Amino acid sequence: MAHLTPEAKPKRDLTTGSITRSILYLAGPAVATMFLETAFSIADIFWVGKLGAVSLAAVISSAFLIWIIWSLVGGISIGVTALVARFIGARQPDQAAFSARQSYLFAIFLALAITISGLLFTKWPFVLMGTEPDVTLLGIRYLRIIFVGAMGFFLIDVFSAIFRAAGDTKTPLLVIGGSLALNIILDPILIFGLGPFPRMETDGAALASIVSQAVGAFLFIRLISRGKLGFRFSLVPSLNLDLSMVWRILRIGIPASSAWILFSVVYLFINKIVALFGTEAIAALGIGNRMESLSFHACMGFSIAASTLVGQNLGAQKPERSAQAAWQSAGIAVLITGFVGIMFFAFPKHIASFFISDPRVIGIVIWYLKIVALSQMFMALEIVLEGAFAGAGNTVPPMLVSISGSLARIPLAYLLAVHWGMGIVGVWWAITSTSIVKGIVLTYWFSRGRWKTRKI
Repeated sequence: MAHLTPEAKPKRDLTTGSITRSILYLAGPAVATMFLETAFSIADIFWVGKLGAVSLAAVISSAFLIWIIWSLVGGISIGVTALVARFIGARQPDQAAFSARQSYLFAIFLALAITISGLLFTKWPFVLMGTEPDVTLLGIRYLRIIFVGAMGFFLIDVFSAIFRAAGDTKTPLLVIGGSLALNIILDPILIFGLGPFPRMETDGAALASIVSQAVGAFLFIRLISRGKLGFRFSLVPSLNLDLSMVWRILRIGIPASSAWILFSVVYLFINKIVALFGTEAIAALGIGNRMESLSFHACMGFSIAASTLVGQNLGAQKPERSAQAAWQSAGIAVLITGFVGIMFFAFPKHIASFFISDPRVIGIVIWYLKIVALSQMFMALEIVLEGAFAGAGNTVPPMLVSISGSLARIPLAYLLAVHWGMGIVGVWWAITSTSIVKGIVLTYWFSRGRWKTRKI
């Protein structure tokens, strides 16, 4: 049963006033949160990279399956974001609280299922990728620890989505920031066995992740129970799922989640193609991905802002204001990613050398950064407008664009890298060209405006 606090209303009215100020109000903390996640990711591979290319390749290869886990919980968080934002915009906080509780309960059930299945079938993704035996062994151990802590990953993501949909992006910043800071502190301690702790190497990196995520989930629970959201809902786990509400959440979230899962699966095959060029190439892919996450996470911050603003303004029956918020969010993200792209193109060697001293890995990373620099602004359009579509509850268009573009990467990467003999740079060109096309197509689709009449 949901319970309302006396002040059950949004802390800031996002349906009136300056759109730019509302975007920055929401996106500022969201971008900061995403950059903290980038900082953690960079710190993680920085410390693991000190163990050598094999350990780094194991963690990088594991990351693709972890993306699938995040994609699954994304089916819940995207759906509840759209519903909570729409209900708050329509001044229906009781329905916002009810949908929030249902997403919380379903996240618990899904996390338990993921933990069990993950522990049973961990080795098969590595078999599919064709990684070397020593990489596979370390990767399996790393992933099994991550699967044990899946509950923390799921809850922290769903709680963050609920707060952001309510127009509060500062609380997720503080909670996730504290969680990531703890992770960064624990990484070297557990990896290298500092002080009284044993040397755990890649296992230590995994343990640091699940401990910090569990602490973050606990902090969210404390804040919600104290009414930080402006509305309360029971956090006592139970079996009383409202299947109709769960389906409303999933109907919105599944298309986006499916696209993300497919994207992750595609990267398993991309990783397999990259593995043809050696363990150094896999390590280079991981470093390149982590650096590209700088612009990706900046875009995600503005995507969150667009999703919340579109949802709340559609709930308030202001579709044109929703459109203005989406386009302005995308425009700011394009400017930021344009600057990042310039940095990638101008200073790739300096960036690569920060992570690893292996000259072959550095050489491969340099080409990765120079090539993906060309697609950064198009990636911004895709990610931010995907968030705007999600806020409207219309997640099918970005799903179709993402799935078709992601699938095209596999044959294109093989064709360029192997058949046409371009080598590893052929994979990088496949990634960049498909990103450019996806950004252009989704921009055109959003401009048609049919999402404004979407009923959820």
